[in-house]
Amino acid sequence: MARARRNMSYKLTELHDRRSRDLPFNAEVVEVGVDNPLALDPDEKIAAMRSIRNDPLGRLHAHHQIDEAQYRGGRAYQNDWEKAERGPQAMDPTREYVDGARSREPVTESQRQAVLRLNRVERELGTDGTALVHDVLVLGLTMDQIGQRRAVRTQRWNDYFGRRFRECLDRLALIYGFATDASARRR
Repeated sequence: MARARRNMSYKLTELHDRRSRDLPFNAEVVEVGVDNPLALDPDEKIAAMRSIRNDPLGRLHAHHQIDEAQYRGGRAYQNDWEKAERGPQAMDPTREYVDGARSREPVTESQRQAVLRLNRVERELGTDGTALVHDVLVLGLTMDQIGQRRAVRTQRWNDYFGRRFRECLDRLALIYGFATDASARRR
């Protein structure tokens, strides 16, 4: 007996959405456009999900409370802080053991440059501005938590810290070259 022939016409025009719909109950994500690593055109973008739960700078950018230059200035500050930080390091099992004493690793040129940029940022922002930027960008604190650390718990202080933080982000955008002085005055 002959086998019945199947209909082999596929619809290739339909694209499938392969993004995950299963997120944890406490997830805070936004959709962002990123460069497509497999694209033939250099300007092609794809949609990706970015977590903003523990990222105050990302949250401000996602909610359009800061602009692109301020966001990039804040990310550049975070990058410099990570390069310059020389905190506790894990033991390297590939290195030769010598009486448990570890010699200090030399400071690299990128670390030196990052420290110089951070010193300039501290001169430009001042002590209070640098502490505020450090609390938000490095420690990940909210304006309410900053107010609690400084023993001022009113909404007026939270608003002040928010305004001051945006001023510091404007200054970071100028320092790192993501904005010009004229664009900072327009805000």
